[in-house]
Amino acid sequence: MSESTPPTSEEPRQTAPDATAADAHGTRPAASGGPAPAPDDPDASTVDYGRPFTVEFDPTGEEPPVIDPSELAALEPVSETTTRVRRVQPLVDEPSGVVARYLFPTERYRGEWRHHPIFLATPITVAVVATIGIGLGGGFLQAGMGAGWVAPLAFLAWLGVMGWVAWKVAYWHFERFILTNKRVMVVHGIITRHVAMMPLERVTDMKYEQTPLGRILNYGTFVLESAGQDQALREVAQLPNPNELYLRVVEEMYDPGAVEARLDRSGDGADA
Repeated sequence: MSESTPPTSEEPRQTAPDATAADAHGTRPAASGGPAPAPDDPDASTVDYGRPFTVEFDPTGEEPPVIDPSELAALEPVSETTTRVRRVQPLVDEPSGVVARYLFPTERYRGEWRHHPIFLATPITVAVVATIGIGLGGGFLQAGMGAGWVAPLAFLAWLGVMGWVAWKVAYWHFERFILTNKRVMVVHGIITRHVAMMPLERVTDMKYEQTPLGRILNYGTFVLESAGQDQALREVAQLPNPNELYLRVVEEMYDPGAVEARLDRSGDGADA
């Protein structure tokens, strides 16, 4: 009995696609069982992950991170108008005659300020009340007593009150808070002049206080502390724009180089 041998016909083998031809078209051969990408397909070589970023196809199969353009907005340079800080302007750009005599040659003048006009609230109130009160009181006394000395006496009293009011106004006009690159000063007094100062390097603490009325009218009281026990300058009341003035003093204390650079730029711009 003869044994039948199975047919030994060889099955045709599938040849792999030509790698050279695939690389020439910039495409990868498709996996077995899948169609090969068209050579002219524009999405076969690059993958678009959103404008304006176009990322080359990664042969490792890992997708690059998608970057939102809004995330890069913080890296763009900020315009100067955005970073500009509102500064309280001094009375004059150059030291006045009241202040110049107290500055030494190597000192850089930063500004001088008067008290807030709220300082004059009491003298003006006294002047108004005195004018009305003395006028009405003197008129009633003159009519009731019929004495000729009432009117001159009332006038002299009114002149005395007005003299005190004028003194307070002159005191407000000549008193100054001064800031330089080395110290803060307060100059006050009409007949007797007082000059109090504190070096910026000795200031250990500084604060300002605002009452409810001060917050409405924008004034406050500065309080300075130093390492020494006996301070010639500790409290300055009723200064205008306390927040901006506080920033000026603190910047002068901790970053004087930035102040000098900003003033030099502004000076160059003015010369141009």
